[in-house]
Amino acid sequence: MTEASTAKIPDVITYDPEAARRALPFDPFDPDFHADPFPYHRKTREESGRAFRTPGGIVAVYGYEEAAAVMKDPRFGWGVNPMVADQFVENPASGESGRILMFMDPPDHTRIRGLVSKAFTPKMIADLRPKAARYAEELLDRALVESPDGRVDLQQVLSRPLPAGVLSDMMDIPEHYHPLFFANTMESGRGLDPGFTLTDEQKTGRNGARDVFINAGIEMVAARREAPGDDLISELARAEQEGDRLSEWELAMLLMNLLAAGFGATAALIGNQVYNLLSHPAQFAWLRANPDRVPAAVEELLRYDSTLAMVTRTALEDADVAGIPVRAGEYVTVMMAAANRDPAAFDDPERLDITREQTRNLGFGHGIHFCVAAPIARLIGQEALAALIRRDVRLDESRRVERWPGISLRVIGELPVVLGPVGDADPV
Repeated sequence: MTEASTAKIPDVITYDPEAARRALPFDPFDPDFHADPFPYHRKTREESGRAFRTPGGIVAVYGYEEAAAVMKDPRFGWGVNPMVADQFVENPASGESGRILMFMDPPDHTRIRGLVSKAFTPKMIADLRPKAARYAEELLDRALVESPDGRVDLQQVLSRPLPAGVLSDMMDIPEHYHPLFFANTMESGRGLDPGFTLTDEQKTGRNGARDVFINAGIEMVAARREAPGDDLISELARAEQEGDRLSEWELAMLLMNLLAAGFGATAALIGNQVYNLLSHPAQFAWLRANPDRVPAAVEELLRYDSTLAMVTRTALEDADVAGIPVRAGEYVTVMMAAANRDPAAFDDPERLDITREQTRNLGFGHGIHFCVAAPIARLIGQEALAALIRRDVRLDESRRVERWPGISLRVIGELPVVLGPVGDADPV
């Protein structure tokens, strides 16, 4: 690892609501924005343009092509600054600190990503599909046994346990870790928000949640080094490229990244796509009649409501964004949720249309930071939908859909639905 990725954590950005409101192109503390940010994004793009500088000096990017250009431009990355330092993780035992994969720049990022790709083989991913399909059906069947009236929180009975089951099979994760991971995904995911939007208490919760994942990673790495198996962790431990392997600490940080994303972000993806599909009953009915369109539907649902709503980049050298000069060290905020509804890139972008032929989106990022586990998350999302459309499912209007208040990830906390058995649906 380079000096930048092993340095002690420098001073971090502190909580400052007024600075946050000036820096960001929206009010990060507005509950109405958390509930439905898209009208705000549309109004901002119409009034301010596809890219502009906020009063706080950050360049905000709202256009699809402009967002994609920033995310694949090597002049933009993370750099060494308080914003990224706030995302360092620390080894609770040794005090060693570093970045997880998603916050690395080349050459560290290139090296770690190359080693990871050695373990994420197409065969491994293909072997997961029948297991994910079986788990999804079993979870829904069990939910009906435990709640015969069909009134369930879909996040609790499917969206969270399905990725957990698939990841546990893929990584051989002991079940006693599951409750810990479920209990800490919200705090860990909320920690992706800029530091100036988080109170000291929220940062303490974020760091404690990350400690849970990093400690589990350290324990599982040690166990797998001692007794290797036929699982992803063992494959990552064995992965080698030109004589180079992941160190114990690098592997533990990578597992923290995969575990937090798998137990959190993938569950959020399922919840968002199901909520939006059930909010458009005609779309749900069409998909029931055309189950072969599930993969394309997942892509349209990702476009319509991106789980990863925004990311921050730092100019590593002087550059420009859509003609706006950006000096080295300045920040750029890429608004994927807005870019995915850019009318210059999509016809009628505010409309959910799972028959749409345009399936591109920035839901998993773009460029070198495109999500390494995207094929697995897509697979899980597809099998969750495939299982649900075989049943009658509708939103439970007697209960409220609860959203968590983060701004980087869009996460539904509770998704009340009324679930029926297989085949129990009105004819299309």
